[in-house]
This record gives sequence, C-alpha cells and structure tokens, in this order.
Amino acid sequence: MHKEKVVDFIVNWLKEYAENAKMNGFVIGISGGIDSAVTSTLCAKTGLPTLCVEMPIHQAKSQVSRGKEHIEQLKRKFPNVSATKFDLTSVFEEFKNQDPDTKEINMLDLSLANTRARLRMTTLYYYAGLKGYLVAGTGNKVEDFGVGFYTKYGDGGVDLSPIADLMKSEIYALAALLEVPNTIQSAAPTDGLFGDNRTDEDQIGASYDELEWAMKMKEQGKTSDDFKNREKTVFELYLRLNTINQHKMIPIPICKITQNLTKF
Repeated sequence: MHKEKVVDFIVNWLKEYAENAKMNGFVIGISGGIDSAVTSTLCAKTGLPTLCVEMPIHQAKSQVSRGKEHIEQLKRKFPNVSATKFDLTSVFEEFKNQDPDTKEINMLDLSLANTRARLRMTTLYYYAGLKGYLVAGTGNKVEDFGVGFYTKYGDGGVDLSPIADLMKSEIYALAALLEVPNTIQSAAPTDGLFGDNRTDEDQIGASYDELEWAMKMKEQGKTSDDFKNREKTVFELYLRLNTINQHKMIPIPICKITQNLTKF
C-alpha cells in the first residue's frame, strides 16, 4: 500500500465531497481508538472545519485520556480543528430509568451498548445540523463489510465513510504515517460500549488479523473444508458473522408493489 498516496486520495475525496454537497466541514466522534484518530486526522488535513466531539458514557479513564491527547495534538497541528465535550452519562441513565422492567430483558447488556452508540449518533447529527457539517464515519472494511461489528444506526449512522475500504492493518499503517499518538496505536481495540475492559477480540472471538485473513479467503472462494484447527474455527466464525449481520451491510429492503396489483 502506498500510504502517502492513500492519504492524499482520501483527503481529496473528503474535500471534494464536502464541497460538492455544499457542506461546511466535518464532525466526528473521538473515542480514543485508532479508527477515529485516523479518520479525524484525515478530515483535518482537508483544511475544512473539523469538530471533534467527546461523548463519554461511563467511559474508562484510559479511553478518555487517549481521546484528549489526540484532540490536543490535532489542535496544535491544524488551526481548522475544534473540539467539544458532550457528556451523555446522565442522558443514558435517564433513558434506562424510563423502563422499570429492564432487568427482565434478555440481551440487556447488548441492547444498552447499542443504545450508547445511538445516543452518540444523535449527538453528532445535532452538531452537524447546527453547523452544516457532515458526520464522518470511522468504520473500517473488515468491521463494516466483513463481520458487521458496529451498531446499526449508531456508529453505522454516518454521512460518509472515508476508511471503509481499508483493512484494520492498513489503518494502523496510516496511523503511524500520520503520527497518531503511540498510546492509541498500542491500545487494544475496543468499542467502549460496555463500561468494562472487554476488547473487540473478546467480543468477536478472533483478532483483526485473523478476520482479515478469513475475509480474503472468502473472497478467494474458499470453504471451511479447506481448513483445519484454528483456521477452520476462525473461518467459520467469520462466515457466521458475515451472514447474520448482512442486514447492516445491505440497503434497507423496500416492499415493491408488483404490477398486477392496483395502486391507490
């Protein structure tokens, strides 16, 4: 991968899209993770106004500190970067309190984790609406189109996705080139939606390197019969997640009225 050329290509793509859409700049949620750090840096390099938004909800101190370090670095490098903090913890708690029976709901942890992501999406679009900005997505290729590891209408609710054609390993390569803080580059990837220390690998059951491998094997037409042991386990895991999360990856189904039915 020609890293410098990829950076230039994405930056130009972002700038041209915003200008053609008659939008003023970008807004992006900063999590303290590698994807949001790279995406926000790419947005900043366009020279257009870039608003970085911290949206903690019972967030781990390490995630908060990494996010702040990154924002401060961006502000020093790019005069077009601004930042704000919108603490959603009380909003999240009030949301939970509206349903007295939440303790009885199965999959409560996952449902509330997705609620966190959707509250953040709403916040980003609040600022986007105020300023005429585009919401920049932070999903990468293996997450968005491989295993669907994101929240539908949460972190998946964006206006444009500048890094969605890049594998996670390529994101790390760009992070090094863009001089993203080492604390972020070395941190274990996590979505930070559960209020504990679980990583993406803990949740998914495989590392991003393994998932990238499985994605490439599927593209080559391989089947689970082609593998044994750990490779077989990872490949089957990838296939299962890719299948059950297709509803996130394809357009919303539309019920098309057939021609032989009378329309009102």
